[in-house]
Amino acid sequence: MTAVQAAAGPPSPSWFWAIAGMRRALALGAFLALAAFILGPLLTLLVWAFAGAWLFPNLLPEFSLTWWSYVLGNADVVKAIRMSLLTAPVATAASAVICIPAAYAFARLEFPGRRLLLLSFLSANAFPKIGLYVSIATLFYRLDLMDTFAGVVLVQMINTLLFLIWIPTGTFRGINRTLEEAARDAGAGPLRTFFQITLPIALPGLIVAAMFAFLAAFDDAQGTLIVGTPNHITMPVMMYTLVLSYPQPVGAVFSVLLSLPSLAFLLLAQRYLRAGYLAAGYSL
Repeated sequence: MTAVQAAAGPPSPSWFWAIAGMRRALALGAFLALAAFILGPLLTLLVWAFAGAWLFPNLLPEFSLTWWSYVLGNADVVKAIRMSLLTAPVATAASAVICIPAAYAFARLEFPGRRLLLLSFLSANAFPKIGLYVSIATLFYRLDLMDTFAGVVLVQMINTLLFLIWIPTGTFRGINRTLEEAARDAGAGPLRTFFQITLPIALPGLIVAAMFAFLAAFDDAQGTLIVGTPNHITMPVMMYTLVLSYPQPVGAVFSVLLSLPSLAFLLLAQRYLRAGYLAAGYSL
């Protein structure tokens, strides 16, 4: 080592980041690793869902729809699908009737305890829900709501509160009040102003809130398992039985069926979702 090199000290690692090709290669490698981590299990699930037989040393299975016919021909599975498609919309609609007026009040009114009450709707998601569900089941047992359609709907509504309070609150906050004031100055009453001015502007945010609420109710497993067993079984609860008691392709097929509503609603939500609604909604 020469005296000049010794005086300069060890080479700085910043030269690596100064080369654009190195940065792009590292970013591409990180992206591919993340994609494999997320998409790998999903692709494996799809392969198993359409696999008739997958024997060593074949790299790919023999594709077949046999297991789809088996799953869709199972009376218990069809009953669970029907129950999920009944309870989740009813829970979402009932929760919307209660929560959207409350969200409007949170957005437009100032009253004592407003922030504390708004934060309280996070409590159902801040802690493990199993203890909450057991407490609710004890109450439902006294009210004869165990293993009833109404009991399943009520327990699914717990998962919808967060979305149907916070997102609509942000939606109503994001609406310019001068539009409402202009309508009032023109002679429109409060109800006409709300239904002709406020509601059409807020509708995209309300649609997104309803979509997320539906998915939360649709995917509920623990609460429905405790309250609805044995006669009111939904798709997430049926998933436990299929995974433990049936061949692997059966669970894969049912997993695909269970994911279709989530995928469809999330794609629709991208059309209506505005970042400003969420940003306003998660501010106090």
